[in-house]
Amino acid sequence: MRRLTAEHRLHPAQLVLPLFVREGAAESRPIGSMPGVVQHSLDSLRAEIGRAAAAGIGGVMLFGVPEHKDAIGSGATDPDGILNVATRVAVAEAGDALVVQTDLCLDEFTDHGHCGVLARTASGELVVDNDASLERYRDMGLAQAEAGSQLLGLSGMMDGQVAAVRDALDGAGRTGTALLAYSGKYASAFYGPFREAVVSSLQGDRRGYQLDPANRREGLREAALDIEEGADIVMVKPALSYLDVLADTAAASPVPVWAYTVSGEYAMIEAAAANGWIDRERAIDEALTSLVRAGADAILTYHAIEAAERAAGGGR
Repeated sequence: MRRLTAEHRLHPAQLVLPLFVREGAAESRPIGSMPGVVQHSLDSLRAEIGRAAAAGIGGVMLFGVPEHKDAIGSGATDPDGILNVATRVAVAEAGDALVVQTDLCLDEFTDHGHCGVLARTASGELVVDNDASLERYRDMGLAQAEAGSQLLGLSGMMDGQVAAVRDALDGAGRTGTALLAYSGKYASAFYGPFREAVVSSLQGDRRGYQLDPANRREGLREAALDIEEGADIVMVKPALSYLDVLADTAAASPVPVWAYTVSGEYAMIEAAAANGWIDRERAIDEALTSLVRAGADAILTYHAIEAAERAAGGGR
């Protein structure tokens, strides 16, 4: 009776699995702060793509972990850089079973760990140069589209990033490459384990370009701006602490709205479950269902395959 009368359901096709691919890795490497998640080699990536396809999830989001970094993130636009190589591998392995998506941001590739190019002000302060970063994003978008990415995840939070990348893609005849705008991306403490996953070189913080956690209306305004610039999908990140922003965005958006259950949210569930404090499977399913209830059309989650297999089996 509860299943029959449930107002919201989680479907495997709504789930997207983030994957980290490490350059030069001969085998997968565990990520200590994210039990069960690894940095993949190209071989283990192929195997994981197969698992994801078999589980019936909607797609995978790829993040590159390069061996070498520099000030402008040169590896992000190198056709032989790890993210673009991994994209070609994933596309070949996935076929039509999954939507292969790529993270379009410089933070994994820069030696300072910021999402854009740095510049020095007249007073000598180093800041992120928004417009210079957009030029790098344009080149990065073209490189990812050329590698076969079907959906570019614009996560850098630079003003005008959607319009810039859309213009570059359209100018190159890549009109079919879709854009996912990380619109409501907040300056959150819940990103901590992700920094380990991508071997972040971050110096300082990102509060200058990510949203203030105190601001609800700002998240909706950012989504509206991204939609005006041509975003095909908008997203709220993190997820569980921002259900109000997610619900606001879902109520107003004419395009699909996604949510990202980030590394810290994943780690909290895993740590509490490991200590016997919560029922792990129920907590995972409840957290994901809450996002669907709040209005998410799809969810990026490290629990994607497991949750999909459970949903396909009728579990809730």
